[in-house]
Amino acid sequence: MACPGCVAVTSRVHGYHQRTLADVPVDARPVVLRVRVRRLVCPTRGCRQTFREQLPGVLNRYQRRTPRLISQVGAVVRQLAGRAGARVLSALAVAVSRHTALRTLLRIPLPERQVPRVLGIDDFALRRRQRYATVLIDAVTRERIDVLPDRRAATLETWLREHPGVEVVCRDSSGAYAEAVRRALPGALQVADRWHLWHNLAEAVRKEVTAHSSCWASAGPPPQDGKRAVTTRQRWQQIHDCSTRASACWNAPDGSTSASTPSNATPASANPNAWSARRSTDPPSLTPTVSTCAAAGSKTPPSAPPNSSPRSKSRATPAA
Repeated sequence: MACPGCVAVTSRVHGYHQRTLADVPVDARPVVLRVRVRRLVCPTRGCRQTFREQLPGVLNRYQRRTPRLISQVGAVVRQLAGRAGARVLSALAVAVSRHTALRTLLRIPLPERQVPRVLGIDDFALRRRQRYATVLIDAVTRERIDVLPDRRAATLETWLREHPGVEVVCRDSSGAYAEAVRRALPGALQVADRWHLWHNLAEAVRKEVTAHSSCWASAGPPPQDGKRAVTTRQRWQQIHDCSTRASACWNAPDGSTSASTPSNATPASANPNAWSARRSTDPPSLTPTVSTCAAAGSKTPPSAPPNSSPRSKSRATPAA
C-alpha cells in the first residue's frame, strides 16, 4: 500500500480499524457495511507515521457512504435539490437531511463546456437597478456556458481571452460588451440578437408615431360633394334627431307632454317639413312623429277594462 504523503510502498501493519458505511437499500431496507481496514506505518523518516488503507470503489476518504450510494443521491438532488430531494430519498429508504442533500449537490463537479462558435451575451439583474451579472450561452444549442459576476467590459474581455475560439458574438446594444469583444476578438463578427432588434424597432416606431400624432388627425380622404353626399348627410342627421327625440321621450316624467321635443331641438310645428324631407325609399322607422314619442314617453301601461277577467265574471252576483 502506497503512503499518501511520500508515495512509499509499505506493508507494515500498525493496527486495524473498523468503518461503517451506508450502501444502496435492498427491498426498501437500508444496508450497512462494516469494513475492517488496516492502519499501516510509513517507512520514510519525517513522513506521516500511520495511515489507513483505502478500498477503491468501496471506500472513499472521509465518507460514510459507498460511491454507488453517493452517485444515486447525487442524481436525485441534481433534479430536486434540498428539501424535495430529501423527501424523495426517504421514500427510497435513504435517510439524508436537506443539508446533506445540498452538500452532495455542491460536491458534484461541473461539466466541462466547450467554447462555442456562436456566443450569446446578455445581462440579467441579481438585484434590480443595483446589481447585474452577465450570462454566456451557446447561441446554437442554447446551453449556458458561464456566468460572470458583473457586466463590466474588463470582466468579459478577460473571459474571452482565456477561452479563444469564438467566431460570432450575438449581443444586445450595450457599449461595454461591444468594446470588450472588439479588444479581445477583433476578427469576430458582432450581430444583434432578435429580441433587442425587434424591441428597438418597435420603440422607434412608437416615438415616430407619437411625434406626428397631430398630422394623423388632419390626414384623411377629402370631403366628397354631390347629390349622394348631400343625401347621406341628411339621412345621418335624421337618424341623430330620431335618437335624440326617442331618448327625451323615454326619460320624460309620466304625464309630461312637453318631453316629446328636446329643449335644444326645433319643435315639429315650427318646422313641419323636418321629418317629411326624406325619400320614398327610406324605412318608416326613420320618420317618428310627435304622437309616437308621446306614446313612448308614457311608461304606464294601459289599464284593463273593468270586469274583463274570468274570475270577476264567475264571482258576479246574478241580478234579482
